[in-house]
Amino acid sequence: MGHDMARATLRESFRDVAFTTAVPFSDDGCDVLVDELADNLARQYDAGARLFIACGNTGEYYALTDEERTRIVRTHVEATGDGATIAGGVGGSLEEVRRLADAYADAGADAVMVMHPDHTYAHEDGLRSYYHRICDATDLGVVVYKRGPEITRDVICELSERENVVAVKFAVDDIAEFSQTVADAPGDVTWVNGIAERYALAFALEGAAGYTTGLGNFAPAATLALFDAVENEDWERARSIQRLLRPIEDLREESGTGTLPAANNVPVVKYGMDLAGYTGGAVRDPLVDLDDDDAARLEEYYERLRTTALGKTT
Repeated sequence: MGHDMARATLRESFRDVAFTTAVPFSDDGCDVLVDELADNLARQYDAGARLFIACGNTGEYYALTDEERTRIVRTHVEATGDGATIAGGVGGSLEEVRRLADAYADAGADAVMVMHPDHTYAHEDGLRSYYHRICDATDLGVVVYKRGPEITRDVICELSERENVVAVKFAVDDIAEFSQTVADAPGDVTWVNGIAERYALAFALEGAAGYTTGLGNFAPAATLALFDAVENEDWERARSIQRLLRPIEDLREESGTGTLPAANNVPVVKYGMDLAGYTGGAVRDPLVDLDDDDAARLEEYYERLRTTALGKTT
């Protein structure tokens, strides 16, 4: 397959539900449970998942070592089938990104997703240079991940013309900005709604060909049914599934017993996995497990989801 054809195929593979996978840890948080991770992934693949983003925020990227990240990406490649596309999160210094990208390539990954920059004093021109140099450093596909204003529309538009930028994960609740960015970007990239099921309908209408999911870790059938309904413009079915999932997504946005928004995000996914017969495992600092009240709410929401027919698009 030629280089251009391979890139086109990779861009096409992001027109799907991107499963941002959670990593099960031992009870003390010290070890990655590799066998359990592999089993989770194989079951998600069997349920229909084909696009996996390893070592993202749902995968507790910032709580992992580079050695663990590489092993997790390799496990994704080995545990899923030939039809799977695997992207691995990268971030930090250019040298660290290069090393990780090389390790992911050796492990068989298809792309890297560049984590939203966490540098306190970033400059727009510096970020532009950072992404260009990442593109220069790897033959893997590159996914740009926007979670805030630091990555501007101008930077995204410029990067869209890079040959190995295959997708943009747009994870900001701003439909007007998303719509304008899609309209302005000259390059051929796949636009991915990075804020999951609640926004699947609105972002699809404005140009998102796929979306990321966290709750797909434990409810793959539901999120794939939603994607099917959106893709087929069966809006009534799509809205009904979206309403079924919304309480779980709302719970993920809550702070738990603390005060920081979305502190529940990953713990909800992991407890949901335990409820559904996957291995969620413990979280690592700075995350904490769900409190009893929130766990009871999730049990109620999951039971409703588990016992509700998802219907089919005719």
